[in-house]
Amino acid sequence: MTIYFYSTREKYGCFSNFSPHGFELDGFYWPTSEHYFQAQKFVGTPHADQIRQVKTPKDAAKMGRERSRPLRPDWEQVKDDIMRKAVLRKFETHADIREELLSTGDELIVENAPGDYYWGCGADGSGKNMLGQILVEVREILRLSNQQ
Repeated sequence: MTIYFYSTREKYGCFSNFSPHGFELDGFYWPTSEHYFQAQKFVGTPHADQIRQVKTPKDAAKMGRERSRPLRPDWEQVKDDIMRKAVLRKFETHADIREELLSTGDELIVENAPGDYYWGCGADGSGKNMLGQILVEVREILRLSNQQ
């Protein structure tokens, strides 16, 4: 069975970067993993802090996509690792959602995002599903750290 997620209001909504599970990382508190991810596009600039402080993850996403802001030159090379770092910290921080992720066993996890062919599966299922792949990796890391 494959586990699909997208909306924070559905089952497995905690897998979404918009889920309200904040954490501390790099010396700051981040309201959502979306806030962290979008801010890292402008790390070391005032834009990063502006994004960190906006009210909703939707606002953070919108700001992160504004090309009037100076995108860091290595973004394409570092974005997967930044997402991995944020998702791992989120699930390390919150025991309830960590248990939910671990309870998925060895199932494939897919972000059912019709408009996103990189992080999600896209409208026709041909997307890379990088967020789903990262959730599977994080599940394995958490499983191994539970055995210590």
